[in-house]
Amino acid sequence: MSLVSLPRLIVEPSVRAALLEDLGLAGDITSASVIPADHRSTVAMAARQPGVIAGLDAAELAFSLVDPEIVMRRHVRDGDAVKPGDVIATIEGPSRGLLTAERTALNFLGHLSGIATVTAEIAAAIRGTKASVACTRKTTPGLRALEKYAVRAGGGMNHRFALHDAVLIKDNHVAIAGGVTEAIRRARGGIGHMVKIEVEVDTLDQLREAMEIGVDAVLLDNMTQDQLREAVAIVEGRAITEASGRVTPATAAAIAASGVDLISVGWLTHSAPVLDIGLDFVEAATATEAGAKRIVRAL
Repeated sequence: MSLVSLPRLIVEPSVRAALLEDLGLAGDITSASVIPADHRSTVAMAARQPGVIAGLDAAELAFSLVDPEIVMRRHVRDGDAVKPGDVIATIEGPSRGLLTAERTALNFLGHLSGIATVTAEIAAAIRGTKASVACTRKTTPGLRALEKYAVRAGGGMNHRFALHDAVLIKDNHVAIAGGVTEAIRRARGGIGHMVKIEVEVDTLDQLREAMEIGVDAVLLDNMTQDQLREAVAIVEGRAITEASGRVTPATAAAIAASGVDLISVGWLTHSAPVLDIGLDFVEAATATEAGAKRIVRAL
């Protein structure tokens, strides 16, 4: 599946909010007082550890919103794997603007690349099975679209985006409604024909009850590998099967081997470590890309 970039209309509000948070009421007083207004520089964004890149649009917007004269040249694309020392992009323009936007650009790029990297690790672990790795709604408030995009950049799939685009009946819905059957019945009566219904089940008995009334997908929560295999046999292809709970790169392959269609992992977005990416100054604005790789110095 090809990676489709998010529209600028979606990305820009998050980048603007981050810049406004950083600039405060007086702007970058350090760069304004230390750097001459007419000074220009070229900088190189370089990977300091291996990973998968995501968030180049957000990084580029951070620079261009601070100063439209800043030009960013990409040397990789979102979804590309990098190794330590690889130059991700070179950026040229007024030095004040480069320094002002630096942290915001790196925050987005490092965070989103970290998500793409751990997603790629899970995707690699389950390669050769029918399963795909998917994210959840456990996202950073205000950054959901960007974080879910990063999951796709890492080779994963997106679960529902929000409460409004699919029905997911969880354990508390079941408890309050009085049971699996009643919760599904009520859901069916309250949605349109285009909305799918998924129900979370903790036991195989609940699964059988859900399949008796019929649903589009079942979330098999914290089941053992033996239970997962039995659950897949019970469903017999009548619904999408999704495994969740205790998923790591070490356990993902065994979970996928049970025959489930999806493995959902909340920590892809809520706990992915940042990919270490540096912004390094090149000695001359006319330095070539190869030269940038040789003479960058870590800030």
